[in-house]
Amino acid sequence: MKSLFQVISVLIGLFAAVWMIVGIIPLLGVIQWPVLVLCVVGVIFGTFPQRKIGLTINLVVGIVAALRLSLGGGLF
Repeated sequence: MKSLFQVISVLIGLFAAVWMIVGIIPLLGVIQWPVLVLCVVGVIFGTFPQRKIGLTINLVVGIVAALRLSLGGGLF
């Protein structure tokens, strides 16, 4: 069961990472808001397994998305 949580967390993290990269394009910064929500869900799933790779992916993606949002004023 815990390995299922790890797989879910990694998949959410990779999906969020793809959308985070799309959101780095100018004028598409608003995409970072759903990315942050996905990262929070991925972090929740990533806290249960022993191996924390999903947690790490989601934290890194979330930090980059939050930084991008702060640079763009939350919209751009």
